[in-house]
Amino acid sequence: MSRILLPQSRGGLLLLLLLDSSAREPIPAPPKVEAQAKTVRARDLGIAFDGTPGKFNAITDVPGVEVGYTTLISGEGKLEVGKGPVRTGVTAILPRGRDAMNDPVFAGYFSLNGNGEMTGIAWVEESGFLEGPIVLTNTHSVGVARDAVIAWRLAHGGPGAELPVVAETWDGWLNDLDGFHVKPEHVAHEIESAHSGAVEEGSVGGGTGMICYEFKGGTGTASRLVPVAGIGDPGSSVSPHPFTIGVLVQANCGRRPELTIRGLEVGRKIPGFVYEQETGSIIIVVATDAPLLPHQLKRLARRASLGLARTGSVSGNGSGDLFIAFSTANPHAADAKPPIRTIETMPNDLMDPLFTATVEATEEAIINALVDNHDMIGRDNHKVEALSHDRLRALFQKRNQSQ
Repeated sequence: MSRILLPQSRGGLLLLLLLDSSAREPIPAPPKVEAQAKTVRARDLGIAFDGTPGKFNAITDVPGVEVGYTTLISGEGKLEVGKGPVRTGVTAILPRGRDAMNDPVFAGYFSLNGNGEMTGIAWVEESGFLEGPIVLTNTHSVGVARDAVIAWRLAHGGPGAELPVVAETWDGWLNDLDGFHVKPEHVAHEIESAHSGAVEEGSVGGGTGMICYEFKGGTGTASRLVPVAGIGDPGSSVSPHPFTIGVLVQANCGRRPELTIRGLEVGRKIPGFVYEQETGSIIIVVATDAPLLPHQLKRLARRASLGLARTGSVSGNGSGDLFIAFSTANPHAADAKPPIRTIETMPNDLMDPLFTATVEATEEAIINALVDNHDMIGRDNHKVEALSHDRLRALFQKRNQSQ
């Protein structure tokens, strides 16, 4: 048997399923994972961020966007390749949800440092469209995830030719990376369980085994409501609904001394290290309902770099820092009929608020990945500690008192 922790369709609770695996011995003890009693996000610790978040402060605040996870946690102790310990998973972001999977969205891509993988990007760059979901997983599961997305799409009425977008970060310090534990059914589950509303964070989905600034990292999300001059402000009689920027990160980057939270050098004040040199990466997904064209979305994806930089990263040589942005505006823009189509967009001169919101939401999403997390023990008893809430509160209280 192997334990597979699958998120329920709402909230942060986990449902434990046991799946047959005749090639493996039963695991007699649960993995050593110390879970938080409840969800705690950065704002809950009194950390103030710029901008106005949406209802859930998540990428799902962008109407239509859904997120699903499969979280794989099993075994403990010495690494046995093919058996475990397993600390990994997969994440899916569905731009228009399952019901509109065959309606591509305009998208743009940016690589801050290319020591990583995001499949399907050549076609995104060429066509300007993102077709199907974005899937995030570990480095050695990109192939199976890509193939599984194609198989799922074909089984559910998708087109016959697929170039899925699947991205990775490395979880080999905690996970049996070479054991290939992500299977097609795990990818199917994350797509089928994708939902709107509140999004689980921390050690879930593709972020399960990730390390960020040498604290326990993983999945984080945040959003911003964006009033744009001439279009409408929150509460305006002209347009009560501003645009939304939503960000989801799979954070696995940075060294401890680099970590900076709202200008406070947290990593230097909580010393420690996990490994001798950085081997991590970060994937950043930016979503919006603002009507942007592919070249404008590439501009938006670039701004995620500035949000990452606010948290201290220098994007080292070994880091795969790959960002993609998409817009849910202009439905059916890729349809072949009618042959001439009217597209909505906005001028570049009005994009500054969207740039600002992307930087703000990226910064907060990375910090949420660190805060909404727990200690984890993985392969060969490697332990990675979560960022201490008590120490973080104390550091900010001390700074506030001195100001």
